[in-house]
Amino acid sequence: MKWIAITSPSFFDGEDAFIGRLLDCGADAVHLRKPGAATEECARLLDSLSAAERSRIVIHDFFELADRYGLHGIHLNARHNEVPEGYKGHISRSCHSLDEVRRYSPECSYVFLSPIFDSVSKQGYRSAFTEETLARAAGEGIINSKVIALGGITPSRIPYLRSLGFGGAAMLGCVNNLASLPAADQISALKRIRDAFNE
Repeated sequence: MKWIAITSPSFFDGEDAFIGRLLDCGADAVHLRKPGAATEECARLLDSLSAAERSRIVIHDFFELADRYGLHGIHLNARHNEVPEGYKGHISRSCHSLDEVRRYSPECSYVFLSPIFDSVSKQGYRSAFTEETLARAAGEGIINSKVIALGGITPSRIPYLRSLGFGGAAMLGCVNNLASLPAADQISALKRIRDAFNE
């Protein structure tokens, strides 16, 4: 299963080092999602990452930075739902219904389906799917290796998601809650998350 991390919506001191630790500890990709940011702020963060780290970043806004910085790809969402003309790289997309998954997954490297569980980071952001609905979608092949679970993801929920056939899971609150810890504690917690994906 893919382990994808999503950045905090706001910037913080040491974020570049934290992204580096996420990638070093086994995250397959980090999605750079800063909905209120300016292009220059995202560019500054990318400037502080190595070329190897940037090659594993997927950006949610400012798609023009993807080629300039050698990023892994772009992510489409309600704010930005069109692929830039001439763009040929990785494309992923946010989906909030099974119908959207059916519609968009064929043309994407993967899609996020959310919210699977009650959110860790957004108060009042509740699961949109019952266990029965997810089981039926799995049985029909709607949930498959191109579908990434998002929303309320914690390490203890990975076995359940694997049993449904999800291709991976994306974490926002679960990983960003670790950013304020000392580096050694961050690393041990991130390795425990990686272990859950590898079991």
